[in-house]
Amino acid sequence: MSQALFAPADATINPTRLSGQRILVTGAAGALGSALAELLAAQGAEGVLLDKSLNGLEALHDRIEAAGHGQPALYPLDLMGAGPDDYAELADRLAESLGGVDAVVHAAADFGSPSPLGLYDPQAWLKCLHVNINAAFLLTQALLGLLRDSRGRVIFISDAAGRSGQAAMGAYGVSKWAIEGMAATLAAEYSAAHPVISCSVDPGPIQSTLRRQLFTGETVDEVPTAATAARAIATLLDPAGTPANGALYEVSR
Repeated sequence: MSQALFAPADATINPTRLSGQRILVTGAAGALGSALAELLAAQGAEGVLLDKSLNGLEALHDRIEAAGHGQPALYPLDLMGAGPDDYAELADRLAESLGGVDAVVHAAADFGSPSPLGLYDPQAWLKCLHVNINAAFLLTQALLGLLRDSRGRVIFISDAAGRSGQAAMGAYGVSKWAIEGMAATLAAEYSAAHPVISCSVDPGPIQSTLRRQLFTGETVDEVPTAATAARAIATLLDPAGTPANGALYEVSR
């Protein structure tokens, strides 16, 4: 059973709310990832922004710096080509430069090639599942030692397609079912010796380039921007509160 996740009614930014929190956001150059990265920076977090697009990361960095919110760390990495050694190197760099990590938000996503399963392109299937599932697993596994040390949290970005079957969603829909399973499995492994909280969040429809690939007949003003979803997700990263371990959240508007 999913739980409603609300953005704060008061949109006032507290520049110290996330002070000292070391937060890694994947897919940081995307619509949701960038909105979340900018908000976290405005609240004082030490952001590590990962994406395959260096240009996108640099543009995001410039916006954050121009707003007076410091200089986040950029980590260009293509999840499709990354292997276990790449994630181990990332973990080492986080340990060396920041002393660890407090939270990971898996916002990176590949939408695949929407079509019925009988017509689905096998290569598109494999690529989508690798980016959405295998990469999320490898990154999470590489960071678990650091997350245990900080009693950290892992937030998986899900989708309605991962909570009820939807025709023609193909590998993307299947990957989100798997994301829910990964979040639940990690949550079930919580213990005093493994104090890592895990949950999933369905942000609902948001304006993005990837969404336009899926819903070609939809106009931009038919869906909200990522701002509300980012504000809601940011509440789960506030050290003053604790997400419900294993929760399935849905952003409510």
